This record gives sequence, structure tokens and C-alpha cells, in this order.
Amino acid sequence: MAAVLESVASVPAVLAPMARVGSDFLALPFDVAREQYAKSVRAGLVERSLIASARFERTLHALEQLALGGMARRT
Repeated sequence: MAAVLESVASVPAVLAPMARVGSDFLALPFDVAREQYAKSVRAGLVERSLIASARFERTLHALEQLALGGMARRT
């Protein structure tokens, strides 16, 4: 009986890394959007501006929070 209880207690420790991988996978489209924005700035397609960059990041973060809810990353 003690062995069963011990194995049940270790389940959260096993699931935590899997949940992290799942949330990273769900956040992938938002990471791609950030990368594309950075490449657009480097290519000169988007104005190089700290204000515009912050505005983009704020908007994308809000979308990520809306889409992923509790699984969204916190900054």
C-alpha cells in the first residue's frame, strides 16, 4: 500500500515537465510572430522604434493571454 501511495505522490513531479513542454508548444505561434517582427525590422520593412516594438509586444502578450489563459507565459 505504501508503494502505491508513493508512486501516486510522484505523479505531479512527472507531469510538471510535460505541462511545460505543452505550454511551450502552444506558445510557438506567438514566438514565431515575435521572430517575424524582428526580421521585418532588420529588413527595413517595419520602422525601428522602441515605442512601436513595445506596442507590438504588449498587443502580442495580450493575445497570448487571451488565447492560452492560464497556460500563457508570465513576464
